[in-house]
Amino acid sequence: MPLYDSIGKNYATSRVPDPRIVKAIIDLLDLPKSSTIADIGAGTGGYSLALANQGYSVYAIEPSSMMRSQAIEHPQVKWFPGYAEALPLPDKSVDAAVSILTIHHFSNLKKAFQEMYRIVINGAIVLLTFDIRLAQKIWLYDYFPCLWEDALRFLPLAEIANLIQTNTHRYVETFPLMLPSDLSDLFAAAGWNRPEMYLNPDIRAGISSFVLADESLVAQGVKSLAADLNNHQWDAKYGKIRKLTEIDVGYRFLRATIDKNLANKGE
Repeated sequence: MPLYDSIGKNYATSRVPDPRIVKAIIDLLDLPKSSTIADIGAGTGGYSLALANQGYSVYAIEPSSMMRSQAIEHPQVKWFPGYAEALPLPDKSVDAAVSILTIHHFSNLKKAFQEMYRIVINGAIVLLTFDIRLAQKIWLYDYFPCLWEDALRFLPLAEIANLIQTNTHRYVETFPLMLPSDLSDLFAAAGWNRPEMYLNPDIRAGISSFVLADESLVAQGVKSLAADLNNHQWDAKYGKIRKLTEIDVGYRFLRATIDKNLANKGE
């Protein structure tokens, strides 16, 4: 059973696409609005819908029926059940592909990247992922050290980039995503200056690292955080972070594009 059939019941309520992330994706794709994009691991389709609203046609691919059932219908979004390692699309059938905070759930990155290469004609492959080794250890991990340990299972960014380049024969670039203080897509570190966010069980339910962690450790962290917020100890220790408008906590876009030099050589 796909993971999100069991944990994704209310995912759409807390994982609302952030327009700044949507803009960054569109800028990185650099394609005409009539292009067709595969959204791999589309979840509830938030980013598929956002791209369709900007004039793109989207093939949304998602294995979880629970996630697909929460999607908002759009005439330019076509849904497919399927996994990244065996994409249900013909060869060279889309102009580009995106995968937003999903590759840590793939069972075989090499095969997934080979599949992306197979279906994309000549446009970009754009991924959003996370490497905690590139981030400072923010307060969140003091209360939930299990999240730090979970994040270390993500491959280092350089290894991911190398896997993409090897399996897609494309040139890979890296772009940092600075997290603003008011993100609408409430993924793991989105509440870096809104600690109260993590006291909400519905929000935690939309973050796989919380859902997959030991329940007793999460409960312990929630209790400690709530106490420190109530007695103002959190603000005394970490309050300065509330004054920041954005922060780098290790989120990165990867863009794989055809190497023009290789293309010119016919390779």
